[in-house]
Amino acid sequence: MSLENNIRPCYDIIKTIGTPDGKVPCFIMKSHRMFKAKILSNVSHNVSFLRSLKVPESTLNLCRPETLVTTSTDADEFNGNVNKVISMGFSPSSFGFLKALYVISVMDEKLAQKKEFYRKCGWTEDDILLAFSKNPIFITVSEKNVSSKMDFLVNEIGLQPADVAKYPSILIYSLEKWIIPRWSVIRVLLLKGLIREGQFSLVGTALMGRKDHFLHRFVDKYKEQVPELLSIFQGKIGLPELGLGFEERDRVKQM
Repeated sequence: MSLENNIRPCYDIIKTIGTPDGKVPCFIMKSHRMFKAKILSNVSHNVSFLRSLKVPESTLNLCRPETLVTTSTDADEFNGNVNKVISMGFSPSSFGFLKALYVISVMDEKLAQKKEFYRKCGWTEDDILLAFSKNPIFITVSEKNVSSKMDFLVNEIGLQPADVAKYPSILIYSLEKWIIPRWSVIRVLLLKGLIREGQFSLVGTALMGRKDHFLHRFVDKYKEQVPELLSIFQGKIGLPELGLGFEERDRVKQM
């Protein structure tokens, strides 16, 4: 690429949107496919428009390049995306506003297909709207990825599809590295009678809580009664090895 005709102009554009020096390389890496002065030419206008709507600078600095770049140099495309997000109920000052704008920017044409997929997963229109309002990014996860997680959450754990819609971020987490280890610990504690259904929110507290909080509440607290809990959480011991009769699937009805 030409230093004078492309690289330097792109750098100047990136700096006009308030990107700190330390984050410029990250922005360039994320936008390398769009790293042309002609493509980035509308970024300054788009950022100015967001600032006029009082979008916080703290969130603008975290904005993904794909959110700010439109295929057309015409401002109407970006402005239309912004207005669409606002019409969905997102306030420009909210943390989720730029997440929703990112989804609309990169997936607008696929949203109808995605909504149909989630209907097949058992979600109602209200479930989809609720999940999108809570964390729009979940809808960018591939259908294959979501299918395996929904299958586990609904058919293995026994949650209702609507339960998952209340916590859409769970669909972003890894099934093997995050969801299954936590459920394995919870399942052992339930079968041993050390915890009871209704004491906590299974998804909100156990499956989505911070790692240190989970370890403190569900592993360290019961390590004397079940010394294997940490190894179960780390995937070093499988549930059948404990001999607790896991042939029968104990389903969680309401937690």
